[in-house]
Amino acid sequence: MVINMGNYFSKDIETASREKLEEIQSERLAKTVRRVYENVAPYRKKMDEAGITPDDIKSVRDLHKLPFTYKQDLRDSYPYGLFACDMKDVVRIHASSGTTGKQTVVGYTKNDLDMWAECVARALVAAGGSKDDTVHVSYGYGLFTGGLGLHDGATKLGAAVIPASTGNTRRQLQIFKDFGSTILCCTPSYAMYLGDSLAEYGMTKDDIKLRIGIFGAEPWTPGMRQQIEEKLGIAAHDIYGLSEVAGPGVSFDCECQNGLHVNEDHFIPEIIDPDTGEVLPYGSEGELVFTCISKEALPLIRYRTRDISSLTCSCGRTFVRMSKVTGRSDDMLIIRGVNVFPSQVESVLLTIKEVAPYYQLVVDRKNNLDTLEVKVEMTEGIFSDSVKGIEAIEAEIHKKLDSVLGISAKVTLVEPFAIERSEGKAKRVIDKRELK
Repeated sequence: MVINMGNYFSKDIETASREKLEEIQSERLAKTVRRVYENVAPYRKKMDEAGITPDDIKSVRDLHKLPFTYKQDLRDSYPYGLFACDMKDVVRIHASSGTTGKQTVVGYTKNDLDMWAECVARALVAAGGSKDDTVHVSYGYGLFTGGLGLHDGATKLGAAVIPASTGNTRRQLQIFKDFGSTILCCTPSYAMYLGDSLAEYGMTKDDIKLRIGIFGAEPWTPGMRQQIEEKLGIAAHDIYGLSEVAGPGVSFDCECQNGLHVNEDHFIPEIIDPDTGEVLPYGSEGELVFTCISKEALPLIRYRTRDISSLTCSCGRTFVRMSKVTGRSDDMLIIRGVNVFPSQVESVLLTIKEVAPYYQLVVDRKNNLDTLEVKVEMTEGIFSDSVKGIEAIEAEIHKKLDSVLGISAKVTLVEPFAIERSEGKAKRVIDKRELK
């Protein structure tokens, strides 16, 4: 039986007082904890082992008492073992790609879908969207949450939706021009590729009506945001989510483009030390943890995302802001004892005009020593636009990377378009150590 968690949707919720938000959070948290204890055997076991009962959780101040949930818990309970409602109440199922293990399966009730669409609609409005827009969704449809998530949010807003999905770049650009797309939703790496492809098909940014971009599903830097904005003539906005928690729309940035507002009436964020699990204060960088307090089918408690971020106080919207995700603790490379994130490399490359923001990190192990090679694409106009030689550019990249990363890396410049383009998430890392 589906239990309504209480309807707090309103145009005023994003600017509610902290006291009101905490009142909503506390009420929903207490109800959610009791539901999962009574209906989800793995959660009941975790809480019993921790000596916690639902009566111990009366407000958000008690959140730290609860045990963490890990992705492995979803895999161990595959496919529906963590669902807190009857399957007859589930109206949609999504799942992760399962590229690093068994798929994680996510279910939604009708109320869950309504909540998710509301969160995405908030993101669209915060970026400047309205019912008068034509929203071009180039995220993948299917088990991946991106396509249908943005689609339903745009529908909730009342905008026209073009369900373009991924693939066929020429057709995507033609649709921009012919259909009058005004908002583009896709991964930032694909947005960059679309911008680079305009000239190839005899178009410029003046031939299209795009004005806003909503990009997520992979980390991207402020420098990449600037390049996308220049190539497509748009304001580029960040949207964050993960399928286990809901999908895109867990948080979003607004016109300030200074951090992403978390939809705190549905998701309580924490930052913890990824090694100790200790809750860290505002402003500290660590692992992002979410507790779902309004979901009915899969209300995860203290779910460890492995994403690295921080939390800060908010602006006009009282929802707390999280910083752009800089990487993932499980995607972080440890090379000769040094922590390396792909986004650090990207931040360096975007300062050098002779190279394109397409790169790959190739990690290997030779004679028991880890090695790092950074393959970087040259721009097509490198020889006509620059007085530097290839060796000088490689030396500049090498010096800057050494300063940022703290380790030495081999830099290899490759021809334009030598690195495979992706219409989904870009493949930034090739770790050959895993094969040895």
